Amino acid sequence: MKISEMMEFDASKYLKDETDYRLYLAQAFEGGDPVEIQAALGDVAKARGMTALARESGIAREALYRALSDKGMPSSRRS
Repeated sequence: MKISEMMEFDASKYLKDETDYRLYLAQAFEGGDPVEIQAALGDVAKARGMTALARESGIAREALYRALSDKGMPSSRRS
């Protein structure tokens, strides 16, 4: 099997409740890597539902997607 044929792992599919979210985020924050933290926040947001999170937070859904995507700018990537 070629790497290009493999499916990308999506952690959000395995995060089912608040306990899962908290443990997953705690693990990401423990490492302290801004890129990992950003990815974990994105996974939790996706698991919870980006539209609901946008509504609850007052932040546009598109802005959340941008901020939490791998194209966002965690502090370690700033020049």
